[in-house]
Parts: sequence; structure tokens; C-alpha cells
Amino acid sequence: MTGKVKIYTLSTCSHCKAVKKFLTDNGIVFESTDIDLLEGKERENTLNEVVQYNPGRSFPTILIGKKIIIGFRENEMREALGIR
Repeated sequence: MTGKVKIYTLSTCSHCKAVKKFLTDNGIVFESTDIDLLEGKERENTLNEVVQYNPGRSFPTILIGKKIIIGFRENEMREALGIR
């Protein structure tokens, strides 16, 4: 696997939940941020981070090392993580 895994999600998003389940089921350690549960400046700052990777601000936004994946794309995630 190349680099750390960070995901930006919404707590109510079914695709976001699917990504978390996929990563957990495959034993991948990841950092997750539910944007909709943040408030004030922290939420604003985190949204600004997301825009750097995904100007459309859609979720989930997944960072695997230097690879950016938008949405639940299992094949792309498997490839980026080096798992079959």
C-alpha cells in the first residue's frame, strides 16, 4: 500500500458508509472526518481542505497516498491500496 488513507465523508451518506466498511473489512487503517458533524471554523477549514482535492465538494473524497478518488470506486481503491 502506498501512503496513508484519509477520507472526508458525511455521516448520513450511504456511499461514505460503504467506503468505511470496505476499508475496515480489508484491514486498512484510515483517518475519517464526517464534515457534517463539524461546526464553525473547524468545518470551514476542513471544507477548504476538501476543495483542494475535490473542487466539486462531493463525498466521499478519498485520499490514498497521493491518489484522489471521488465516490465509492471499489476497483480504484483496490488498485491504489494494492489489494485484490
